[in-house]
Amino acid sequence: MSEDSIQRGRQSHSDAELLGPPDYAGSMLSDVVPAAALGLGAADALDAPMSDRARALGLDREARATIVVLIDGLGEQQLRRYSGYTPFFRSQAQTRRTLSAGFPSTTANSLSSLATGRLPGAHGVVGYRVLDPEKDAVFNQLTWNLDVDPVAWVPDATLFERLTDAGIDVVSLGEKKFAGRGLNRASLRGGRFRDSKTLEERCAQALAEAKAPGRRLVYLYWGNLDKTGHVHGADSAAWTEELERVDLALSRLASDLPHDATMLITADHGMVDVDHERRLDLAEHPELKAGLRHIGGEPRALHLYAADGAEADVLSAWQETIGDRGLILPKSAAIDRGYFGPVAPHVYPRIGDFLVICTDGFAVVDSDVESASALALIGHHGSTTEQELQIPLLLV
Repeated sequence: MSEDSIQRGRQSHSDAELLGPPDYAGSMLSDVVPAAALGLGAADALDAPMSDRARALGLDREARATIVVLIDGLGEQQLRRYSGYTPFFRSQAQTRRTLSAGFPSTTANSLSSLATGRLPGAHGVVGYRVLDPEKDAVFNQLTWNLDVDPVAWVPDATLFERLTDAGIDVVSLGEKKFAGRGLNRASLRGGRFRDSKTLEERCAQALAEAKAPGRRLVYLYWGNLDKTGHVHGADSAAWTEELERVDLALSRLASDLPHDATMLITADHGMVDVDHERRLDLAEHPELKAGLRHIGGEPRALHLYAADGAEADVLSAWQETIGDRGLILPKSAAIDRGYFGPVAPHVYPRIGDFLVICTDGFAVVDSDVESASALALIGHHGSTTEQELQIPLLLV
């Protein structure tokens, strides 16, 4: 591809100019478990960069047990907007701070950052759907719908493995179906797994683990807030009702914590609502599929994998059609600007030849291949707006 084409890919318009990379020099979701490890007296489980970043987070309290709670879809901007529904979260205002989720602001990437302590370019789970270069096939990293070895995909030891080796009892709490899934075996492997269905059951398990003797890290994941936002919208009554349930359940858990335990509450991304009339449907724009081998990512953060020799045509077509509704970057420009942090050599071919990063209120779908339920979704995430990137961290 010519240098002129690459430079055109680096140009942006009005709203698209706001879609810069995350500030990886600041506090990140990937710093949370290392900070918990320091509090548990397991500094030896961390490498030097992890330790330095964890100490900068300023979570100094020592603990025998720490519960790390991740509420899927609880963006910092949303939490501020609906603070009237969250008396418990409001009561923790003195310890609350804002983190960044990293790019793309999506669950597979964020959970991998949390559980490995690495940035996306290092752990390699760089999207919702990404290319396996060996198979030349795009696969879903949440459902793991391709025969890819999870340990080979994320080869470095996870934090859960490191902490287990350091003598910390690590237990993950979640739905039974997640226990053997690829993402859990890739990025969240290590320690024990306990299944449960309701948030109340999960909180009861977390409390029992925190009260049990010995040093331990408890990881509690809850996904219903994200599901509600996708289906009903992040500004819906259903979303605020689920937020109230989360606030109440965590309030009760916090009130029963033993004196030598702490709880860290965070999220994986925020969410924005997208009007269906403002979406671009690729089924109505066949010219945007021309020259593409694969399309990965998700509606607000796409990976475009071009056929050999078609790069310039792909870039031109997408720039002309998308205009100022998104930022379109060649892979090299995205990496140079630091969207993924430093990129390991084995991760480089997983990233699309072009990235499409959507402005607020815009998304790209494909009714030719996506299910009716996927096309019906209102809430989305993946891009680099503050609403999607910013997440809370609360220390109880």
